[in-house]
Amino acid sequence: MGEKRLIGVCGIICSECGAYLATKNNDEAIRQKTAAEWSKMFGAEIPPESIACVGCITPQGTHFQHCAECDLRACAQKKGAANCGRCPDYPCQKITRFFKMLPAAKAVLDAEHEAISGAS
Repeated sequence: MGEKRLIGVCGIICSECGAYLATKNNDEAIRQKTAAEWSKMFGAEIPPESIACVGCITPQGTHFQHCAECDLRACAQKKGAANCGRCPDYPCQKITRFFKMLPAAKAVLDAEHEAISGAS
């Protein structure tokens, strides 16, 4: 049986993310590949040594540098929501703006929201 799917606050699937996989498996090849991809994608120099993360919803441990400044993560922590889809205010303006950058995250969070809406 595979690892449980770890969903980040914003709908990114942490358990499929290069930073998470590089950290979990201590895999330098994944770290190098992810750094190159993200540097190109975000138009910034992202060094391989910064590619380390235990998943944004995990409170302790190493997180990617953006986690410390992520408004979505801070908001979810403040509200006690596992992710934005499990927040009673979903979808809000913050997450709707994020979906413009990563549309696939919307489907993940919509499913999370449906899980709690259907349960109530």
